[in-house]
Amino acid sequence: MLNRMKLLLLFTALLFTVSGCKESTSQDQKNKKEKMNQVENNKLQTATFGSGCFWCTEAIFKRVRGVTSVVSGYAGGKTDNPSYEDVCSGTTGHAEVIQIKFDPSVVSYDELLEIFWKTHDPTTLNRQGADVGTQYRSVIFYNDDNQKKTAESYKLDLSKAGIWKDPIVTEISPLKKFYPAEKYHQDYYQQNPNQGYCSFVITPKIEKFEKIFKEKLKGP
Repeated sequence: MLNRMKLLLLFTALLFTVSGCKESTSQDQKNKKEKMNQVENNKLQTATFGSGCFWCTEAIFKRVRGVTSVVSGYAGGKTDNPSYEDVCSGTTGHAEVIQIKFDPSVVSYDELLEIFWKTHDPTTLNRQGADVGTQYRSVIFYNDDNQKKTAESYKLDLSKAGIWKDPIVTEISPLKKFYPAEKYHQDYYQQNPNQGYCSFVITPKIEKFEKIFKEKLKGP
């Protein structure tokens, strides 16, 4: 009986040891994954663009290889925490924008600027198509001097090239504050592909974009 008790206690102790090892291994793996994610996030950069309705702009940039996230929101105004209704009133000074997180080792800021300028009309002041108002202005909000110089240089080169018959009116300003838009605006095209505006405005834009920038698209 004594030997059986010793064996039982030994077996129980071994179970706890194995269990403890599994829990420790699981925690180690979790910590390692979090550190790897942190390293990856530290490699990412941010770009903020406005080129009309953010539903359109978001749908385009979400398809770009190297872009890890796109958030629709508001920037460039004087009101804190504006709502969609506030921005649409034209009184807050905000523009509808998207904020992009991207991996510069896959897609450069210059390449994002190329997509930005080729997927909207930068010569129409405070409007894109039927969308009219200061909230629909063409704008680049830069995060640092390097982005500022790159955007201004690119704009100057485009102006000299005379690609458009009218002058480029794209605003280039420092990003002071970005406010994410309401939840129902996020992934709007993906969630509402058959909605009228999506079908008649966004879908043709995406089809044109995918033909021009085929080599920059994310894989299936």
